[in-house]
Amino acid sequence: MTVDTTLAKVDADLRAGRIPVARQRLRGLVASYPADLMVRRRLAEVYRLYGEPAEPGRWSCLDADRDPDETAAFEARYPDPLDRMVAVAWRGPEESAPTATARARLAGLREAASVQAGRPVDWDPVRTRAEHTDGDDSTGTLFCAGLALVGLVLLGFAVLGAVTFVRWWL
Repeated sequence: MTVDTTLAKVDADLRAGRIPVARQRLRGLVASYPADLMVRRRLAEVYRLYGEPAEPGRWSCLDADRDPDETAAFEARYPDPLDRMVAVAWRGPEESAPTATARARLAGLREAASVQAGRPVDWDPVRTRAEHTDGDDSTGTLFCAGLALVGLVLLGFAVLGAVTFVRWWL
């Protein structure tokens, strides 16, 4: 489906009051065409219908005429620049952005994320914060600790069962 065809469906969805469907169509377009600022702008418009400023700030952050309050809400929701890089859903070098403003904002965000990470980061691919941190895998550590605890409990039950079985036979 072309961008124009999908946008026509978005318009029909909005006229019919199907805001979540329109939002999903636009999210798909942004995923397919991350450099299309008009699609991002339309997604920000749909999120404004929800009355929550962080998401419009997220999708309009590359625009020259972005709303400062929405941008502040977006940055408050994603205070870490690495997380903001993921949230912006950009792919490719910032030089591929269609405007000088977007290129400068993407470069500034990447630079801030590089400072945060302590090493250079780039846009291809920015998936998760875990990919940008060295040795800070607290989720993996917690998972392993949980597995160890479950193993100890099971071992305890096995020993208790064995002792009970031996006492029963004696």
